[in-house]
Amino acid sequence: MDNNLLQQLNDALANTIDAVRASLVQIVNGRGAGAGTIWHADGLIVTNAHVVRGRHGLNVVLPDGRRLPADVIAYDEALDLAALSVPASGLPTIELGDSRQLKPGQWVMAVGHPWGVLGAVTSGVVIGVGAQLPEVGQVQPGREWLALDLHMRPGHSGGPVVDADGRLVGINTMITGPDVGFAIPVHTVKGFLKAALGTQRIAV
Repeated sequence: MDNNLLQQLNDALANTIDAVRASLVQIVNGRGAGAGTIWHADGLIVTNAHVVRGRHGLNVVLPDGRRLPADVIAYDEALDLAALSVPASGLPTIELGDSRQLKPGQWVMAVGHPWGVLGAVTSGVVIGVGAQLPEVGQVQPGREWLALDLHMRPGHSGGPVVDADGRLVGINTMITGPDVGFAIPVHTVKGFLKAALGTQRIAV
């Protein structure tokens, strides 16, 4: 590959991640910290249920350093999803992608705070998409997942998975091995928010 083309690709991916990081928050739960993704500019944040489970006095740290109190406004342990609200407006969001159109081999990036490293990025390819993934299908039959070949670590939970164009396609949720991570597809997140909050706050 031509060096100039490679440099252009590197610069484009770096710019994409800079934009994604602007919508990545840290969720402080009293015993540790997880990640969250700004879904709506008026302070709606999506994360995993296990990040906020049983926690009161939650705080969200925005990328600009503001630390705001957060209320849990929707929670589904089975889906491992939670929605938080913070008193803020005009927050940056990530363009939504189409998780149903993802195919094995496509490039994706997961962003979060693994081991406390803020805004860290890991990248890899899609392994598989859907409900017929054997590693989790027996545990939660019928659930749809994104299986990803990348180095996801504790602290990625609740952060965004984006495609090569920086569009949100999933929410990080768990790891099953050194190089296999699972994410909740963005269309599942949409369904969760629609059921819990109605239609007005689904689109960014």
